[in-house]
Order: sequence, then structure tokens, then C-alpha cells
Amino acid sequence: MAPYNYPEYLDGIERQINHWAQLKAETGAPGVADKVAEIKAVFAEKLAELRALPDDPAMRAAEPDDLPGIRALRPAGQRRYWTELPEATYRDRLAGAWLGRCAGNVLGSIVELWDIDKMERWADYLGDQFPPVDYWKEAERPFEFKYETSRRDAFTPAKMDGVPTDDDLIYTQVGLLILEDYGLDFSIDDVGAAWLKYLPVSPASPVLGNLQAGVPATKMAGVDNPTMFWIIGDIACDPWGYAAPGYPELAAEFAWRGAYVSSRRNGIYGGMYFAAVISAAFALGDPLAALEAGLSEIPADCVLAREARWALDAADGIKDYRQARAAADERYTGMHPVHTINNAALTIWGLAIGGDDFSKVIGQTVAMGLDNDCTAATAGSIFGAAYGKDAIPAHWTRNFNNKAHSYIKGIDSFAIDDMIDRFTAQAQNVHAG
Repeated sequence: MAPYNYPEYLDGIERQINHWAQLKAETGAPGVADKVAEIKAVFAEKLAELRALPDDPAMRAAEPDDLPGIRALRPAGQRRYWTELPEATYRDRLAGAWLGRCAGNVLGSIVELWDIDKMERWADYLGDQFPPVDYWKEAERPFEFKYETSRRDAFTPAKMDGVPTDDDLIYTQVGLLILEDYGLDFSIDDVGAAWLKYLPVSPASPVLGNLQAGVPATKMAGVDNPTMFWIIGDIACDPWGYAAPGYPELAAEFAWRGAYVSSRRNGIYGGMYFAAVISAAFALGDPLAALEAGLSEIPADCVLAREARWALDAADGIKDYRQARAAADERYTGMHPVHTINNAALTIWGLAIGGDDFSKVIGQTVAMGLDNDCTAATAGSIFGAAYGKDAIPAHWTRNFNNKAHSYIKGIDSFAIDDMIDRFTAQAQNVHAG
């Protein structure tokens, strides 16, 4: 049963109106401007009515936004695995998690949102194996920049010097800065202040504009934001799992504070769930066990929890990327490709299909499509947190050269070993307390 009953969309209607208005203007028809103004007024009226429709009260009650409400609806589970930090184990797995996240993101970034057939044709054109087992030999439109900092060909082995920039990685870097600037008791307002201080853009969400316009951080996700269930809470969750290893309850709380600025309900839970999964993976050493454990930190009857359980139950029957994408397309027809729910299922299946083979995990996950730089990054992070640095084949990290580039204001790059040291300091503080 699909989680949402989507309507028939108004696909292409705006384009049709514009094209007919242009044609009628070109043929000298009278009253074109007046008719377009009339249509815009009707659209504005109906949009206001659509936005005012009340939410289903039962669904709303099962999906609170406040932390006490969320915790009251969690299932039973182990809230903490480590009471002391096993530093050698943690550092190795932290390095694996960050390198795994970077590798998954870099592999997916230049084919982000491509459909399977397009990726297969691109691989065939390049002579690359598909699903990929290494980075793409070439990038489409190699001369274009991502986030005005890294050219697209910097994501290929021949041109890579350091981890190129991508928003999925920036939020991990910003999360570290939030912990360092404001401490472990950072607030939602502190997250908003950090966004203003460090982020020139927030491509995954429209809410940075709300913040820049003076909307408080605690309210900005609820203002003119139809993307509040999208994937930004998920892609920004890794620093919280890294800082609270073996302590999924606290990792999820950190993620709640971080995701509240951009998301609501299942958008928040996506961040909480995957932060808890990463945290548990450090202690459990098993990605699938961690995926189960993470469910203890979100409401038991929320849509994300139900769909994650469905994906875990279905995993034995999902053998490859094509089966995974077909199952997602059938169940989530009409869902946006950067939604939290559909991409969570693909992340789960990428880890299940790949097992203890890192290349297979991120290669299969990227091959599934949808928001595949996000899903492969998350899968890579969970894998690395479970298995450690040595489980990642050297060719994925060879050209990282101990640096991860950044478009954060005033910071061009981070040294990878320095990030490991700095996250370790945060984890030491968590477990010392």
C-alpha cells in the first residue's frame, strides 16, 4: 500500500498557458494581458485554498514535530551502546564513515537524478562498467561548476584533487562547525545562525531565504515551504551520528535540532533516523542491524518508520538496482525524486544488496537513480561507520589527497585528518558527559 494518495498533477499547464499567450500576442489577438492576469488571479485564489486544506488529524497526531512528542511515540529500543569511547575503534570507523560518505557522494554527484537508462547509455559510451565500480571516466558538461567551486570534471579520477564540493558534504562540515561554535547544547537558533554565517546557498531547501528575510530559525521551515518532507534532514544528519557514536538517542536529538530549521514531520524523522543509524553502526558493526536500531528513535507509526520497515522486510527479494527502482516506482508513484521516503528505501536496499562490499553498495545505490548522490553518500557513511576505513578499497580515496573542498564562506577546504581529529574531540566530550 502506497504511503500517500497523490492526485493527478497539473503537469505542463503553466507551460501551455505561456505558449498560448505568446502565440496569441504574436497573432495580434486582443486582451491577452488581461486574460493572463485573470488566470494568475484564479491560480492564486485556488493555491490559497489548497494550502488551507486541513491535515488529517490522525496522521498529524502520529507525527509530532516537538522532541518530547516524538520521544513519547518511539518504540522500545536501546538508547545507548557505548558509555565510554573506544577511541581506536571509533577513529577507524569515523574515517571509514567520512571517506565512505565522500566516495558515495562523488560517484553520484555528476549523475544526480539521472534515470537508469541514461546512466547505462553514459557508461556504455565511456566504456565504464555499470553499475559503476569506480568513478565515471568523464563528466557530462565537464566545464560547468557545481556550487561555483568545483568543475564537474573534478569528479573524475583524471581531474580529481581532493573531494569536490557538494551540498551533501557541506552540511557535514557545517555540522562540525556548529558543534565547535556553540557546544553540545547548541540550539535550533544556533543552527540558523550558523546557516547565515557559513552558507551562501542552501540548494536542498528554500528556507535559507526565509532565514535571510528575518524569519526565526524555529519557524522558518513552516513558512511557504512545500518541501518540508524532502531529503535535507537526511543529508545533513551525518555530523550528529559522528559526534555521538554508540549513542543513537543523542545523535537523533542533535539531528532533531539540526533538521528543525528546514523540515517537519517525516523530513525531521529522516535526519533523526539516519543519524541514529550511523551512531548505532559504530557500535554494532553491522549496517542492517543499525538500520533496525535506528527505528527506535522515531515515532513508531510515522510514514518513514512504516516505509523503512517495509523496505527492510522486502530487502531479501531485492537483488539489484533495477528491482530496487522498480519497487520504489511502483510504491511511490507521484513522489518527488528528492523526497525523504523513497530515497530512504533505496538507501536501505543499497546496503542490503551490497553487504560487506563497499563498491557494490555505492555502485548499486547510484545505479538506482532518484537522488542518488544523497543515497550513496548516506549508504557509504553507514557502511564506513560499521566496517571501518580498511573496508573501503583504495581507488575510491586515492585522489582525495587529505582535503575536502568547501563552498562555506571563508573556508576553501578541510583537511580530512583534521576533521577526524575534530569530530573525535566532540565524541570525547559526549562520552565524558
